Amino acid sequence: MIPVVNTEILIRRPCAEVFNAFADPDVTSRFWFTKSTGKMVAGAQLTWSWEMYGVSGDVRVKEVVPDSRIVFDWNEGRTTVEFDFRPWGDGMTHMTVKETGMTGTLEEMVAYAADSTGGFTWMLSAAKALLEQDVQLNTVRDAHPELLKPGW
Repeated sequence: MIPVVNTEILIRRPCAEVFNAFADPDVTSRFWFTKSTGKMVAGAQLTWSWEMYGVSGDVRVKEVVPDSRIVFDWNEGRTTVEFDFRPWGDGMTHMTVKETGMTGTLEEMVAYAADSTGGFTWMLSAAKALLEQDVQLNTVRDAHPELLKPGW
């Protein structure tokens, strides 16, 4: 059985605002990556950078449904990530993240899924804090302090 990453959170902001936070790199860079070569629009080929670690990755945006869904390939095209945004209650958003397509040995896939689940959980928590309280938690930046470049 191939592992699947699933994580979710309730963000107490409207879908349009939460969706925009993930589609617009000016907002996303405040809680996840530090740079992007563009917005999340269908067909876009983007490069995301995490300057604090000196790494970057390419992303191919496959599908965008405004205020509802973003699907992209990453990890050198080996996995697919789905962000789903669903209205919840009065002005809130239930957001889910699902990642599929892992390859390798079962041990490698389980290790990847565990690491990815943690990363997406930190990212969702940081997004929630920013959107609800305008607080930057820096959970992604500080997840691996031993790997931080000087000055971060």
